[in-house]
Amino acid sequence: MDEEFEETELGMEVPKGKAKPKPAKVLTPVTPEFLAGINAAAPAKAPATPTKPRKVLVCWKCEGFFHAKGIPAGNEAIKILGHKTGAWEVAVFTDEYRYFEPAALKQFDAVILNNTTHLQLSPEQKIALLDFVKSGKGLVGIHSATDNFADWPEGSEMIGGLFDGHPWGANGTWALKLDEPVHLILKAFDGKNFKIKDEIYQFKGAYSREKCRVLISVDLSDEATRNRPNQKRTDHDNAVSWIRPYGAGRVFYCSLGHNAEVFTNAAVLGTYLAGIQYALGDLKCDDSPVKK
Repeated sequence: MDEEFEETELGMEVPKGKAKPKPAKVLTPVTPEFLAGINAAAPAKAPATPTKPRKVLVCWKCEGFFHAKGIPAGNEAIKILGHKTGAWEVAVFTDEYRYFEPAALKQFDAVILNNTTHLQLSPEQKIALLDFVKSGKGLVGIHSATDNFADWPEGSEMIGGLFDGHPWGANGTWALKLDEPVHLILKAFDGKNFKIKDEIYQFKGAYSREKCRVLISVDLSDEATRNRPNQKRTDHDNAVSWIRPYGAGRVFYCSLGHNAEVFTNAAVLGTYLAGIQYALGDLKCDDSPVKK
């Protein structure tokens, strides 16, 4: 007996009763006014001169929660930062897994995971990404990039931690502190702690100050920030941004970027610019772990 087929939302035919492909995520373009805001906030000059032309891959694939506003804003910010300063060229924006094949990865100097969630890389692609960074390349994680590798310990260890909820919600304004006020990557903050309206994560799994150099963390000396429910860490060590060496390569992660408006904050953009340059290998700075 011939198998019956039905059409999915994507216009594909699949056997009846079997799992249907998820509809493709569609990015909503940011407005010209918002683009102007990103451009105005972006630094005019990079903190380091590239040693060679740099090409980055920006992946925004989501199998889990889809940051419909944060992703387009982040994509545009990465493009503007690179173009305005000459620090890098975005060679590809993608939600396709094929760019994680070993041969495809070779053309890039860094992979930027912009608010990706629950990535489903094949075993070969997982090995390729690990080898890519270990070989001397860069990995950058924006916001939910730590919500990808719950079933892949090596991936979680590489990026430096695993998402474990957000006691500090996107509608609140929270106090953050610079763990290293004079660090090169944090120069845009001019040594000052700050408050920001964004969704702030807590981490579990591989996160450890013995492996990461923490740059920014949650400031629990602030009463409103301290008195949030559902905090899980008994050590109260809630990092926001860190760097770490991985093999011959480098990892930069920052959890800021749930709210699109974050990408119009000059200090945040300056930090992303410096952090990405660190991951690319152009900004030389101390990335050795510092225990709390």
